[in-house]
Amino acid sequence: MDTLSQLKSELEGEFQTTKKFIERYPEGKNDYAPHEKSMKMMPLATHLVEIFEWPDTILNTSELDFAKGGYQPSQLSSKDDLLKKLDESYQAGVKALENASEEQLNPSWTIKNDGHELASWSKYGAIRHALNQITHHRAQLGVYYRLNDIPLPGSYGPSADQQSF
Repeated sequence: MDTLSQLKSELEGEFQTTKKFIERYPEGKNDYAPHEKSMKMMPLATHLVEIFEWPDTILNTSELDFAKGGYQPSQLSSKDDLLKKLDESYQAGVKALENASEEQLNPSWTIKNDGHELASWSKYGAIRHALNQITHHRAQLGVYYRLNDIPLPGSYGPSADQQSF
């Protein structure tokens, strides 16, 4: 199996798992945060679903500079908005991987803030980082759910709540 097929397969698996989490998103809890330094629930969930588009951005650019307006988070307000954005983002990410060549994974890709380099990887490494970010932020959302007594779906096996589904 080639690298692009592996990335596409992993993106699909993360999409299926994340969709189960977003389907449980609680209406009326958009501003919930477990701590003053934590993101609120809706911005966290929005960020999570937007990450699925990152393969498209990474494969078609050489950098993202936050200070230059290269990224503006979506303003979502409901579970339906999240599910729609998740699907759109996933479709864009898959399409980019399907249309890419293995050679396109080699050049570097950098995240900057006002010209200051924050991180840099090969494009393959940046996509792997995006996949890790999906797992990380979905786990954060799972903590928010647990603190609000929302049953968790399984991610890589059954959750402690599986019997109640």
